[in-house]
Order: sequence, then structure tokens, then C-alpha cells
Amino acid sequence: MNSRVLLEYWRVRIVVEDDVKIPMRDGVLLSADLYRPDTAEAVPVLIRRTPYGRAGSPGGASVDGLRLVRSGYALLVQDVRGRFASGGTFEPYWNEAADGADTVAWAVGQPWCDGSAGLFGRSYEGMAALLAAAERPPGLAAIAPHVAGSGFDEGWTWQDGAFQLGFLLYWVLYDLLLSGAGLAGPELSEVADAVDRIDALYADPDAARDLLDRLAPYYRQWIEHPSGHPYWKRAAPREAYPSINIPVLNLTGWYDIFLAGALENFRGIREQGVETRLVVGPWSHCVTGGIFPQRRYGLAADERELDVTGLHLDHFDRHLRGRRTGAATPEPVRLFVTGADEWRAFPDWPVPGTEEYVLHLDGRRLTPGPAPRAAGSDRIRHDPADPVPTTGGATALPGQFTGGDCGPLDQREVERRGDVLCFTGAPLTAPLTVVGDTVLTVYVTADAAGADVTGKLVDVWPDGRAELLCDGVHRLLPAPAPATAPGAGAPPAPGRPVKVTVRLGAIGHMFRTGHRVRLEIAASNAPRFDVHPRVVAHHTVHHGGDHPSRLLLPSLVGG
Repeated sequence: MNSRVLLEYWRVRIVVEDDVKIPMRDGVLLSADLYRPDTAEAVPVLIRRTPYGRAGSPGGASVDGLRLVRSGYALLVQDVRGRFASGGTFEPYWNEAADGADTVAWAVGQPWCDGSAGLFGRSYEGMAALLAAAERPPGLAAIAPHVAGSGFDEGWTWQDGAFQLGFLLYWVLYDLLLSGAGLAGPELSEVADAVDRIDALYADPDAARDLLDRLAPYYRQWIEHPSGHPYWKRAAPREAYPSINIPVLNLTGWYDIFLAGALENFRGIREQGVETRLVVGPWSHCVTGGIFPQRRYGLAADERELDVTGLHLDHFDRHLRGRRTGAATPEPVRLFVTGADEWRAFPDWPVPGTEEYVLHLDGRRLTPGPAPRAAGSDRIRHDPADPVPTTGGATALPGQFTGGDCGPLDQREVERRGDVLCFTGAPLTAPLTVVGDTVLTVYVTADAAGADVTGKLVDVWPDGRAELLCDGVHRLLPAPAPATAPGAGAPPAPGRPVKVTVRLGAIGHMFRTGHRVRLEIAASNAPRFDVHPRVVAHHTVHHGGDHPSRLLLPSLVGG
């Protein structure tokens, strides 16, 4: 059953059809709301498929959906399989390719559609768009994935061997079970109680095992299948780049949890010869205004000021209608360079014209030039009962919805801990612009129980503020266990240093004159990553001499 209503938006009459049932190839009916101009003329359709409920803003958090309709598009907002009013069973990830393709095929065959379609959406919705695009449904002409990753294993569930506990546990409990899953009575109360106890569950994830096994059995599957396992290949955009043959607009943020995947999508699809664009702002997964509690990037950083809806319209106008709204083709890469706090255009990513700027760990300093001859070392104590707390960065934790727990937070309180090592460069005598992937190479003698090596890149202001830019982790497994997860290091030989590569993340940042580059090294970052090992351990970080630990920054020549 669906109802038809008429509304007016900026003097444009819009027809709204609620709860439209769309058949999938297996007969399951998915529910959608349809918004279209009140006209007899057939128009292109834009589709957003969501697990979070089609109620609310039809365009989602970043796009003005009614503006899309006012601009001459039909807009179809669909609950994915097994969520809210849609039929079938919800299994995260696995059905989005086929169901997305079937939805496009149905939409372009309707009398109100001119035969062309686009897909868009944030996060999971963007991943669903990428997966459907790889099916090449007739009529699909362009997609715009926003803050989307490149796979559901590496960069979503895992990061270099560590489980992304902070994001996944809350996402499943709050976003997937608390609403849209059809729970009621005692089960719903259990989930609500778990959400309220999330900090305790972060400290003891096993306390939620029974609840998750009953209501979200897929969660255990994620834990049991490390990154790179064939289990994940059933739904992985990175595996399908050769099949994606339509233009893609990628939008993401420097502090977004899926930043690495979005950059991989841009590179991988562009390498197929497909027109692809990339926009990276100073945003996290939920903070889109460029305003964090401790840092304001200015009005230009706001998604609304940038006009993200306008970017979508320009993209879809070009490829669904053949229109050119601007005088020239948009630049392939548009980055907001923090520090300089301005937008800059580039021809590609990785950005051409960078050179390696190497800083070696030298005592507790970072020094340019050759590796120091003198050998040194520092000891880290790891206590699973008191791990280094997550403080900002590319997180997706509960507090991120208020902007309080993510992004460029001051690290000075964390740096006072005895289990955090800080290596700091001299004040810069000229600006240093870093654009690209930052990497830490460090030599570590790990405890036999295993180790996490975490790193943070920090901009130290003249007043002492230590602003987090990016961070990463690399897990070393205990000696008796096989290194099954790509990215997880080989079992360390007891008592011997092992070379560890920590991918700290991508940035576009200018260190201003008088600022200093700082590197933090620790053995945990919780609850962003699950704590490893679960026993007290001691690790040694080596630098200088035969173990030239170093920080690699891609410096933009000429600034």
C-alpha cells in the first residue's frame, strides 16, 4: 500500500509516493519512497539505498534531497533488504550488489523515468552504490559515494591486523539493532541497555557476546575472518574496479574512518580509465561543518558552504543529462589543506610533485638528514587494564555524533602518560606542506605475547597545543600464532627487533613556521582498536645505529 501526496518546495510541486514496493529477482519486496516533480515529462532518477530508515531527510545527512527533485530529478529512497519496511533478512553487505542493480532496473523502466539513473549516499549507502555499479545495470550512468570505504574488511572491520572495536560494536548495537531490526520487548530492552553500557562493553567486549550471537550473528563472523580472507570478497568494491565503468564522485574527510578506502576507490577506478573525482574536506564521519570542539577550519570548510548538494547536481547533470553547469570540467582532485585552511586543486592522487621528507627518531627528537649513528631505545609498558585512551583521530565512536571524541583533538593529556613515547622535531623555519600518505617505519622488540604498535602524527603549535593529524596501528601476533591477517606482522622472534611499518594515514596539511612535527608511539589506542595482548607486556622501540626508525612525509615541493 502506498499513499500519494503533493507538496511544494520553492514553488515546485513535488509528488511523494510512500512505501512503494519494488520486487527483487528472488521475489522479495523492498520498500521505498518516491519523490518526483509534478510533471508529465519523464526525468532521470537518483537512488539512495539505506539501512538506516528512509524517514527523515530524503537526501540523507549531507544532500538536500528536495533540491534534487526541484532540479528535475526523481528521488527514490529505499530501505535495504530486511531493514524497516523492506522484506527479506538483513545480512550486512552481501545483498547490496544484486538488490541495487535490481532497484536501478526497476526504476529506469518506470514511465516517470527517462531511462537514466544515478546512485548516491553516505557510508554504507555509498558502499552499496559502488557494489551495485559493479553489476552494470542498464541505465546507471553515474554514482556519488560519500565517506565510503573500499571493502568491508580492511579499513572497515580491520586495520593492519587490529579489530576496529570502537566503531563496530556501537554501530551494530545502536544503528543496526536498536531500530530497523524489528526487535521488541525484552530483546529491544537488552539492546538499549547495552547501548547505555557501551563504555563498559568496550572494556569487556565478551560481556556482549551472548547478545550479539543471538541478534547479530554476523558480528562473530567478522571477528573470525581476518582481513583478506575469501569471506570478504563476496562484497568488496576494491575487487570490482574493472567492472565499474561509469563516472564516480568520491567525497570524504581527513578524519573519516574510511578515508583510506575512499582514496583507494579513487585510484583504483581512475586506473581503469574511468572519469573519477575526489573531494576531501576537514571532516570526520559525522562532523561535516569543519567545526570541532577544539578547532575551527573556517566557513569555507563547511559542507553547506562548499555546496555538497551542488557538487552532486553538477556530477549527475553532466553524466545523466549531458549538461555542463560550469565553464570547465571540474578538477579531478580538490583538497582542503589544513594548517593553510584553504581549498586547493590537484591533477591526481597521489599528488604529483611531492618528495620524501624523512625524519629519523633520534633520542626523543625527530631529525632530518642521515640516520643517527648512535643507537638508542625506549621501553613501553602495556597494561590491558589501562590502555592508552582514544583521543580524537579518524574515529566513529559514540561521542563523535557531538564532535567531541573525534578529529584534531589536543594530545597533551595523553602525552603525559608513561606509556606514550613522544619524538619531536625542531621549530620549523619555513612552512612544510605534506600531502599524501604518511608512514612510520620503526624497529620493535615485542613481548612474546604479541604487540600493537600505534603511531600518531601531531602538529605542535607554538603555544604547546598538540593537534592530532592522523594515526595508525600495526599488530604483531604472538609467537605461537600464524600471521593470517594481511598487515599483521610475522610472529616476532623473542628478544629480537622486528621492522614494523605503521601506515599513519593520509593528510593534506601545512605545518606553519614555528610549529613542530611530533610523532607519538604507544602500544594501544582503545577503544578505537581492541586491546592486544590481553596481558601486561613490555616492548622496546629501537632507533639509530642498526635500527634507523623513521617517519616519512610526502612534502609538496614549493609548498
